[in-house]
Amino acid sequence: MRVLVTGGAGFIGSHYVRQALSGEYAALRDAEIVVLDKLTYAGNKSNLDPVADNPRLRFVRGDICDPAVVAEVMNGVDLVVHFAAESHVDRSILGSADFVLTNVLGTQTLLQAALDAGVGKFVHVSTDEVYGSIEQGSWPEDHALEPNSPYSASKASSDLIARSFHRTYGLPVCITRCSNNYGPYQFPEKVIPLFVTNLLDGKPVPLYGDGLNVRDWLHVDDHCRGIQLVAEKGRPGEIYNIGGGTELTNRELTERLLAAVGAGWEMVERVPDRKGHDRRYSVDITKITRELGYRPRVDFETGLADTVRWYADNRQWWEPLKERAALAAG
Repeated sequence: MRVLVTGGAGFIGSHYVRQALSGEYAALRDAEIVVLDKLTYAGNKSNLDPVADNPRLRFVRGDICDPAVVAEVMNGVDLVVHFAAESHVDRSILGSADFVLTNVLGTQTLLQAALDAGVGKFVHVSTDEVYGSIEQGSWPEDHALEPNSPYSASKASSDLIARSFHRTYGLPVCITRCSNNYGPYQFPEKVIPLFVTNLLDGKPVPLYGDGLNVRDWLHVDDHCRGIQLVAEKGRPGEIYNIGGGTELTNRELTERLLAAVGAGWEMVERVPDRKGHDRRYSVDITKITRELGYRPRVDFETGLADTVRWYADNRQWWEPLKERAALAAG
């Protein structure tokens, strides 16, 4: 069996690859894993160091928008797990072109190549942000798409293109929509690694607006396990929400991060709210639980403590990333 993992050097993709090559997914224990990654600022080949010597791993540096590269790596592939995306909301607000190019055109390029190659299953990894914002309750998979940022709009567009390739051409596509991920190897522009690394360096952390925006937190291990369930047993043409079951306001999350590193509220800097900031996300995971047996296993307290410990123990991983980001920002 051959599996193509796009964005496999990124945060979530690399976790999936490490788990697959470490024997965590029984269906993939003998599979060849082909990673296609452009290695943009958020892609880091060192994320694959723990499995770099595995003979079942093949790494290809390339762009999912390049039809020639995509056609070459798609050859002989049985399963595509498509993580590659521009994914940071703040960056999309500053400039949306890269998000449309990568998330929309890149996904279409992959889908066409998968169709041409006769791929057996295509799992398109998306986000709960495509639903917009919800005051009460949780979104089922058939809720209308109402994205509010250029990032989420580009992901909603890619979801619709993926769906169309199933409806029009019969390509066996499944779509997953996850809540906010956290865990080791997450690029330090996202809120948990940003706050943890800043606090470890004695620097203040920025809290948007009134701090009452609500997110559901999902450990990357649970997310990848859910994706693998969909890859193995998900019904083609279906969408599956993957959630973590821990809803917190940004203020509550900040309190927990401060406590984890022994810092006080004097380290919090209030900043103007993000443009178009969605108030609350919450996904209904009834479908994936009922059909595929998914339930989150990593409780948030344990997962967060392990994540904070990982960043404290792995400065050599994140310090160069933050230094390069600071230089790029001028």
